[in-house]
Amino acid sequence: MSLFDTLVRTTLPVTPRFVVHFVARRYVAGSRLEDAVATVTRLAQEGCCATIDVLGESVTSRELAQTAVNAYFEVLEAIRAHGLDANISLKPTQMGLAIAEELCLANIAAILERAAAQRTFVRIDMEDSPTTDATLRIYRQLIARYPGGTGVVLQARLRRTLADAAALAAEKANVRLCKGIYLEPRRIAYCERDIIRSNFVHVLRTLLTGGAYVGIATHDEWLVCESLALIHELGLPPDRYEFQMLLGVDPELRRIITDGGHRLRVYVPFGTHWYPYSVRRLRENPTIARAGLEALLRGRLDS
Repeated sequence: MSLFDTLVRTTLPVTPRFVVHFVARRYVAGSRLEDAVATVTRLAQEGCCATIDVLGESVTSRELAQTAVNAYFEVLEAIRAHGLDANISLKPTQMGLAIAEELCLANIAAILERAAAQRTFVRIDMEDSPTTDATLRIYRQLIARYPGGTGVVLQARLRRTLADAAALAAEKANVRLCKGIYLEPRRIAYCERDIIRSNFVHVLRTLLTGGAYVGIATHDEWLVCESLALIHELGLPPDRYEFQMLLGVDPELRRIITDGGHRLRVYVPFGTHWYPYSVRRLRENPTIARAGLEALLRGRLDS
């Protein structure tokens, strides 16, 4: 880890919010739904599709959970009204998982019911390890009620993921595979970068050979290369996978992937709860802070 990376991670808790916002604003579409719609429209012109995320997590009341449900209803209507090539992603704790698993299930089901009517896919995100079992239980209950309408996420960082991938592949699930951004104890998670990368490839092979549809979510060009080699080796058609990237991260790699004829979906978050999301992203990958900090300093020097 570089000195700059260490500095970013250790100073994040005391970094002023306006600095975090300045650095991270390229990774968030904006605070309003209109900002997300404009971003998705622009991405479509670049040949990308999208998944829209209403920022928010760990709600502590049923009222806040319902507010999140209503926000997703508005997103679904915007997708329909504007004819966007987009689906949605949501977090279980945003839907009330920390309050009651039954509440979370009911809230996601309400969104899926609305989404199914317009054939919009819903991705159930994976959060930190204490939520993994509940998230998979909820996913399996919902996929039985809405076949093909929802999918889940696996994190290569977790030691359990290879076994989870084998089970989901046997169910022909739709899975987003990512490295994972939550810092977990060594007893349940891999901590070394190269081991996480290796497990990512093992999990991807398990999913693809088992018949799952996979959203290959990475900005790591080595993993993109390994994924493309595996796709070629297995002779997979383009409708068996897609690549996924975060908004604002490595647009050149995004263009390389789309120019190669591969489907690419961009994760487009928006909303007022930008701070926790931004801090996690900066902690996961401090190097993305460099460009923002340089721009901030240039602005101060030029003023």
